[in-house]
Amino acid sequence: MTPSPAPPCVPQIRLYQNWLRERRGLAFDSYDALWRWSVTDLDTYWQSIWDYFDLQSPTPHSAVCDDAPMPGTRWFVGARVNYSQQVLRHVAAADAAGVPAILSHDENSLGNSPARQMSWPELRRQVASLALHLQAQGVEPGDRVAAYLPNSPETMVAFLATVSIGGVWSICAPDMGSNAVLDRFQQIEPKVLIACDGVTYGGRALDRRAVLVELCAALPTVAHLIVQSNLGLPTSNIETIATQSYFTGATSQNDAKTEAFEPLWLAFDHPLWVVYSSGTTGLPKPIVHGHGGTILVALSLKCLHNDIGCSYDPHTLGERYHWYSTTGWVMWNAQMSGLLSGTTCCLFDGSPGGASVDAAGNKVAPDWSTLWRFAAELGVTFFGAGAAFYANCQKAGVSLSDCGDLTNIRALGSTGSPLSPETQAWGTEQFERIGTPDIWWCNISGGTDFCGAFIGGNRELPLVPGEMQCRLLGCAVEAWNEQGEPVIDEVGELVCTQPIPSMPLYLWGDVEKQRYLASYFDTYPGVWRHGDWLKIGRDGGCVIYGRSDATINRHGLRMGTSELYSAVEALPEVLDSLVVDLEYLGRESYMPLFVVLRQGLLLDDAVRAKLVNAIKTALSPRFVPDEIFQVAEIPRTLSGKKQELPIKKLLLGQPLDKVLNVDAMANPACLDWYVALARSRSQP
Repeated sequence: MTPSPAPPCVPQIRLYQNWLRERRGLAFDSYDALWRWSVTDLDTYWQSIWDYFDLQSPTPHSAVCDDAPMPGTRWFVGARVNYSQQVLRHVAAADAAGVPAILSHDENSLGNSPARQMSWPELRRQVASLALHLQAQGVEPGDRVAAYLPNSPETMVAFLATVSIGGVWSICAPDMGSNAVLDRFQQIEPKVLIACDGVTYGGRALDRRAVLVELCAALPTVAHLIVQSNLGLPTSNIETIATQSYFTGATSQNDAKTEAFEPLWLAFDHPLWVVYSSGTTGLPKPIVHGHGGTILVALSLKCLHNDIGCSYDPHTLGERYHWYSTTGWVMWNAQMSGLLSGTTCCLFDGSPGGASVDAAGNKVAPDWSTLWRFAAELGVTFFGAGAAFYANCQKAGVSLSDCGDLTNIRALGSTGSPLSPETQAWGTEQFERIGTPDIWWCNISGGTDFCGAFIGGNRELPLVPGEMQCRLLGCAVEAWNEQGEPVIDEVGELVCTQPIPSMPLYLWGDVEKQRYLASYFDTYPGVWRHGDWLKIGRDGGCVIYGRSDATINRHGLRMGTSELYSAVEALPEVLDSLVVDLEYLGRESYMPLFVVLRQGLLLDDAVRAKLVNAIKTALSPRFVPDEIFQVAEIPRTLSGKKQELPIKKLLLGQPLDKVLNVDAMANPACLDWYVALARSRSQP
């Protein structure tokens, strides 16, 4: 493996500000001043991002922003771009520097064989080969290519090949069942399906061939199936109405045509991919983003705010970027964006807790050192994961000193849910023990909806545990009170008052944008309402308090659920928790708390007293729950979100099928207990 670099001496955001001063004559005495400029002079800011990253177009743009109100704003009108073109422009320089494009492991290979390595020239060749194959199958600009693939190099190749010829990409993770996948793919009517035969997760090999048969039968628009042999299972007997080929064959071409291949230049707002909301009720929203807006926002977020550099730049030579994700979470898209700036991407496919069963099929305790050992072997420099991952490592007593050489890591990314101060302090202490006393936490909050972040990090700002450092450049984020007024040092609705380039083009099949408007603009016309509670401090630091539609309102005081989770889940006895407030239409407030306890523990008086005391101490006696229940599992979506609002509606008497999409859940079997509780509450 190529040795990783020492921490860069100058943060990426400082390099950008130096460029602004030298090339544009713009200087700012604080980050707040820089941010305010970026959200008030949109044209100049986003043009600076275009120029700073040297984006290319064969045609000029007539305007950066056409000033139309959200959601009809158009960006870089007249410019032509392509996501794949921006990736593949790095091939020669990255290869000359000897840095790989992708390094990868899965559960089976980690610890048993060296990481797979894909060079930049090989990435380009496979993308060209598959793109030519797709064109030979009749894929034209605007046609949808659906994927059912794991977090592997093949998936990155498939994405880049699809969008290089103007196809519209959409992916579901292979741990999703056929109903959940069809709820998504049937809406977009794909022409081609690229799918794996199976996947390994938690030590189990999951055969997905039967799902492929179901998908092809229920997707009559699919004219061609490409099978990626992930587990090496026989697939010749899969009967479909589509023609078939194998991924290895479709990516094997290596001739003058692949050498001459170039991605198509597409309109700035040409559809890039369709991603989906979590789909807690009804069909998931199929959200369409464009090439140009996604490129701009991804580069701004990843480089300036996440401080991830180009792997062949002398300043960040050998940079290696990892953010653990499945292909069903938007952080896969964020990991993919590493290639936009010539950064080596490090992929792990499988459970972050390692195998949950042994060779005999017996249950074993999760191994939360798995990803750390992966990072040590690959020399990862930026390590990202969901906040729950770090909390699990803390609770499991993971010692990073025992996980290999992690001294190359200079930054930790966290998202998915608020990261508690206790967990952040644990991680900081762990890195101090291995000789990294100033580890930087890049805590971000954003969403699938616009494929970016609103709140995040800045290498040059103070780091306060439990907070995110700043509002991101170009994101006019405010916290609004009930009167629709911006507030500071108070919890309010997170809104964005100015457009950003990666906001959705539209929702697929949404006539006249009615569903789009209802999703984000109904509450405040012309202003994006994101659905989170946010507090912005006077120093610019930000705290997310959970979803605004799952708020606790006790005796006139409202609070995001994350505060209660921080208090409760800090207890060593508690593995997971969920709280809902059933105050509704004038009824007296009733707030139950559900807790998952460590194996062998029961919710006795002593544990109950510890829970109550923790809430009283951290929050207020007002927020002590009316009842506490011990449960086996907390209901979660496939992307890991707690199902607060559906459980709230269920306990208020609404039927299960009206409040929750079972196929969008990671653990639907646990619902029986909550349904029984709801039924008992409804009886006189």
